[in-house]
Amino acid sequence: MGNFQNHFGEIELSTITSEDILAFMSAVADGTKQSTKKLRFTLLSAFFNYVKNSIDPENKNPCDNPALRKLFRAGKPAPFKILEKDLVDEIIFRTRNTRNRLMLELMARSCMRVGEVLKLQPRDIEERKVIIRDPKSGKELEGAFLPQKVADRLQKYINDNGIKPEDRIFPVTYAAARIVVKKAGNLVGIHLKPHDLRRHAATYASRSGTPIEIVSKILLRH
Repeated sequence: MGNFQNHFGEIELSTITSEDILAFMSAVADGTKQSTKKLRFTLLSAFFNYVKNSIDPENKNPCDNPALRKLFRAGKPAPFKILEKDLVDEIIFRTRNTRNRLMLELMARSCMRVGEVLKLQPRDIEERKVIIRDPKSGKELEGAFLPQKVADRLQKYINDNGIKPEDRIFPVTYAAARIVVKKAGNLVGIHLKPHDLRRHAATYASRSGTPIEIVSKILLRH
């Protein structure tokens, strides 16, 4: 409201026009995201509605203008990028480093978050089940399930590298893990993020006939 007061000074509210609102919004929202412009315009419109409903019923809302509403409407959300199974298979197949490949498989096959993969310890693995400690949901424990081949490769990696039960299987930083994912995407010419792999796992399960309740509660653990 400080910007509003500075811009309009002593001008009577009833004399403010839609053109005045456009000039004001151009000054206070220039260079901001469309969502920010929409929020500020909505707040300004709410202020004028309050004046009309509580103080002066004859006062018109200068924000109530089709051109202004169109100009400051919310931008369209970017569509989710859904990776096809063949592409994910190629990404994993072309990743030669065993450690990196296992990290990708845990995200793409078991719907695990990158942070959950990095905290994984041998003591958390019970055959095909993975115990997730201190999950993002705030629960004490959650579980994820591994395809048999992934479980076998993971156990072999643990044995071959002599990883102790209480040690991290993948002792790398979050930033390093994101670089691993990015480089894997570069192999097939796409910009890849960890969540793209998790989203693929859930989408593939749903397309394969898994009930949406199972996908949401068991795989995504929402």
